Amino acid sequence: MLSMSVLSIGEVLVDRAVLKARFCCNLELCHGACCVEGELGAPIDAAEAKYLESTVEPLRPLLPERNLRYIRRHGCTEVYQGNLYTKTIDGQECVFVYHENGKALCAVETAYKQGLLGATKPLSCRLFPIRVRKKFGLDYLVYEQHAMCRDARRQGVEQNVMLIDYVKAPLVEKYGEDWYMSLKEFAASI
Repeated sequence: MLSMSVLSIGEVLVDRAVLKARFCCNLELCHGACCVEGELGAPIDAAEAKYLESTVEPLRPLLPERNLRYIRRHGCTEVYQGNLYTKTIDGQECVFVYHENGKALCAVETAYKQGLLGATKPLSCRLFPIRVRKKFGLDYLVYEQHAMCRDARRQGVEQNVMLIDYVKAPLVEKYGEDWYMSLKEFAASI
C-alpha cells in the first residue's frame, strides 16, 4: 500500500516532495559541492560504468594527475552493496572532478560539451537532487535535501523554479515527454 506522500505516475513512484520542491542551482554559490561531498560517488548503471571506463583517455588533458594516478590504481567505478557508483578519492571527491576558478567541475561533462565524448555525465548527476530508488520493483523518485544545496533551494523559491522543471531534460530522457507532462499535471493539482 502506498502512503499519501507517494504518487504513482505510470510505472514510476514519485514522492510528493519532488513535486512541491523549488530548486535552482547556482554553481557560483555552491562551487560544485555535490561532486566533492559524500562518501560515495554518483550512482550509475552498468552501461554508464562501461562508458565511464572508456572515457579516461580522452579526459587525460582535463583531469589532475592525482585523479589519473588514482584511476590507474583503482579504476573509476565501484560496487557498494550491490550498486554501481563512480569512485571517489578519499571518500569525497569524484574521480572525474577537476577544479577551475574555485569550482569543482565534471571532466566528463566538459569533454562532452567540447565534442570530445559522445555522451555526458551520468544520469544521476543530471537528476540531482532527485534520486531514483526502487520500491515494489518500480523506480521511486525521492528528493534529497542536502545542506550544500541551501542556496539552490532559496534561489528556486525566489525565482519560482520547480525542481521538476530544473531537471526536465534528464526526466524526459529517462521516462519520456508524455510521462513528464503527466508529472507536471500532478504537480499543478497539489
